[in-house]
Amino acid sequence: MALPFLFEFWAMDHQLPPEGDWRSWVILGGRGAGKTRAGAEWVRAQVEGDRPLDAGRASRVALVGETIDQVREVMIFGDSGILACSPPDRRPQWEAGRKRLTWPNGAQAHAFSAHDPEGLRGPQFDAAWVDELAKWKRAQDTWDMLQFALRLGDAPRVCVTTTPRPVAILRDLMALPSTVITHAPTEANRANLAASFLAEVRARYAGTALGRQELDGVMLDATEGALWTHAMVESARVSDAPMLDRIVVAVDPPVTGHAGSDECGIVVAGVVQAGARGDWRAYVLEDASVTAASPAKWAEAAVEAYHRHRADRIVAEVNQGGDLVEAVIRQIDAQVPLRKVRASKGKEARAEPVAALYEQGRVHHLRGFGTLEDQLCAMTSRGWEGRGSPDRLDALVWALTDLMIDAAPLRGNPRVRTV
Repeated sequence: MALPFLFEFWAMDHQLPPEGDWRSWVILGGRGAGKTRAGAEWVRAQVEGDRPLDAGRASRVALVGETIDQVREVMIFGDSGILACSPPDRRPQWEAGRKRLTWPNGAQAHAFSAHDPEGLRGPQFDAAWVDELAKWKRAQDTWDMLQFALRLGDAPRVCVTTTPRPVAILRDLMALPSTVITHAPTEANRANLAASFLAEVRARYAGTALGRQELDGVMLDATEGALWTHAMVESARVSDAPMLDRIVVAVDPPVTGHAGSDECGIVVAGVVQAGARGDWRAYVLEDASVTAASPAKWAEAAVEAYHRHRADRIVAEVNQGGDLVEAVIRQIDAQVPLRKVRASKGKEARAEPVAALYEQGRVHHLRGFGTLEDQLCAMTSRGWEGRGSPDRLDALVWALTDLMIDAAPLRGNPRVRTV
């Protein structure tokens, strides 16, 4: 009866936590590689003692998924979730109203959604299991709040189970000296997968970039055919910008104006003549994008960025909003200089000449633009291959098009960048 619940006996190497003094354990794996089972068993190992009522190493655990539904259906009630892995005498009870599991020894695990980072403000934990971090829309905000909450016990730890995607939050986490990593392809768990599933996905995706990511569990440096790569953007990184001749704030407004809308892309960039030949160089100064519940809120954010950077004008796409875009900006500041632009070509066609500027080394980034840079690296010559809408990318393209492509930059008095 006990043997099925002795995970150390059945586990594959990548499902067992590495030894040593670490804070974060990242389990990278292809689809079906056994990541969820590894995370559930790790939680069990943290909260269970030698006997059902004995205390374990941890007593307060955070379970964080993309949504509460996914925490419940995958991490808790799933086929490889916590309840399925627990023997009857140690099985925790789920309290739906309080979104928590309680074990016979009193240990508790609380469910959180990555859509609500503020939900992690206040609680405190000595362990956490994070699932599919690389696909969270608000990954950085949620991860930051979780780090502040992991403050109980002698050495709070977090287990991260995720399919690898080339996003900033995962790259940064994996680069930390306090992080350990295990990895496995889908094939590693073939004994527990349908043979027809393996045959089908091999036939369709073997040798493709999607197959390398989703089946081999490999972190790709860039999307296949991407106009930008992370290496390209990293080579453009600078710690500060010089005095600039022109600065613009570019705005890509969302189609609708409610809490479920896409983000409003707001990017600030400027140009300066540099080098012996006087070539124009662009500097991306700020990603001021917002998720706006109303047009007035994104317009206010854009105007604030305009004044904060002492910009020359706001450049706003008006394909979706027409005169409304100008009207809401004028409500905030009637005097702000505004250039209205319309998209007559597809996103990839507009992005290609801007990507060429990066290849020529003529665009530089300040630090802290992870989400924007992830969007750049998901834009390919075939079109957008990321999640949601590339609003930040669109705003950047409008800014650099205005500064570097539509017309030669206008010389003016050099200005000090202000943040």
